[in-house]
Amino acid sequence: MQTPAKKSRQDIRYSLIEIMTGSDLSRRRLAMMQASSPKSGPVVWLTACGHGDEVGGVVVIQEVFRMIRKYPLLQGRVNAFPLMNPLGLDLITRNITMSGEDLNRAFPGNRNGSLAQRIAFKIFNRITKSPPALVVDLHNDWRGSIPYTVLDPDPGPPNEEAYAKAREFAKMAGFALIRETEGAGEEKLSRRTLSGSLLHHGIPAITLELGEAFVVNERNIGYGVRSLWTILSSLGMVGPIGEPFRYPLPEEAMDRELRYSQEPLSTTSGIIRFLSKAGDLVKPGQAVARIYNAFGRNLETIAARERALVLGHSDSSVAFPGVPVMAFGVFPEDPPPVTNQPS
Repeated sequence: MQTPAKKSRQDIRYSLIEIMTGSDLSRRRLAMMQASSPKSGPVVWLTACGHGDEVGGVVVIQEVFRMIRKYPLLQGRVNAFPLMNPLGLDLITRNITMSGEDLNRAFPGNRNGSLAQRIAFKIFNRITKSPPALVVDLHNDWRGSIPYTVLDPDPGPPNEEAYAKAREFAKMAGFALIRETEGAGEEKLSRRTLSGSLLHHGIPAITLELGEAFVVNERNIGYGVRSLWTILSSLGMVGPIGEPFRYPLPEEAMDRELRYSQEPLSTTSGIIRFLSKAGDLVKPGQAVARIYNAFGRNLETIAARERALVLGHSDSSVAFPGVPVMAFGVFPEDPPPVTNQPS
């Protein structure tokens, strides 16, 4: 077990990378953090706040670096972009405010492209110069969601080795392991996210969804820090502190690779009343939510299509046709889907 060091020759630096200059000549910059051991070893990158309303990951990275000050790196280097979208954070909005773009759909970026592509280019190029043993991109999800790890679709040849390593790190993170679906649309999208784009460039990368957005949830911060410390420990970069991290999941969901799904979607408008909460296991045909009109009439009962772990439900209790109501991690050996039950 690693103990606090009285003195360390490790190097911790903070720097700023230019993004743009405003019309009032103010400068907008990316914060970058670096912790380096005097002993060479693996390089790990941590990134957060690609979406400006997802602030939890920023604090997780701050806390990891605080831990590294107390328990210095044994080897290697940890780099971080704790705040990739400062333009969105200023107004607590998901996208880049000036252009309305989603930064996490702009990778690997373009030096001469749109504003999001230019920022993505700076981030992506700085990361890939290392090259890293792993990149962990931190996000937040719906209100009340449980934390979980996302593994992008398999990029295929010639990046099988990077994907295999990412898969091992995803299991090691200690959360429910959720595999993104591999349909044509999702595969195309994965090439534009940070983690998916890195995999397509042969670099192991995973995403941690650490609960609700907008606010700092201290419990989820603790989970995130412990998960990342377990990963760093597995690489021999830090000593273990306690047991490897494991998020408390139902036994049936432990060590399973589940498929992400937001189906079934609502088919009507109304007020949602949720019947299942994040972390629950549900069976095919089980009612998970009901939608009511203004007079309290039950318009629709939404039933789980497959055996699944509930990851979370929408931030709003207002339903519209074709809009997701809940997110699930679906078990791999499911029977044919069941349909919603009209009321």
